[in-house]
Amino acid sequence: METSETFEHAPGPGISLSFEAQSYLREAGKWAVFLGILGFIGSGLILLGALFVSTFLALMAQYQPSPYPAGIGSAISFVYVLIAVFNFFFALYLYQFGSRIKKAILYQDAVETNKAFEKLKSFFKLWGITTIVIIAINVLAIIIAIAVGIGAASMLHK
Repeated sequence: METSETFEHAPGPGISLSFEAQSYLREAGKWAVFLGILGFIGSGLILLGALFVSTFLALMAQYQPSPYPAGIGSAISFVYVLIAVFNFFFALYLYQFGSRIKKAILYQDAVETNKAFEKLKSFFKLWGITTIVIIAINVLAIIIAIAVGIGAASMLHK
């Protein structure tokens, strides 16, 4: 991802990190790698769940009539796959930040530091966009619930 922001560079040596700050970043990198790996495992488990949900609901429909519409298993599986993909990208950005920042601190590499922080920026950008979308969906659901409630209440008074 390319950044479209431009910054004025102040004259001087730039940012220099103390040993303590480097230590914090190194430790944050270790945790980011750990959480990234757990995220990859979680994505895999969610994908397995997507396969089993669809199969399980199809098998249940063979043995007993289902109150759910046909194809609900496929719809649920699709949602699971979507969640797994989002989870994968969160894990990927976190893992890339962690591995790059550890290498950057170890070798005192400014280019690798920039790449690490780019991945951290991408992680937070994805987190922010996802949060905005979830809030919008919740607000929409509340508005729909209120409209349905008002409609149902008006039908009762007729």
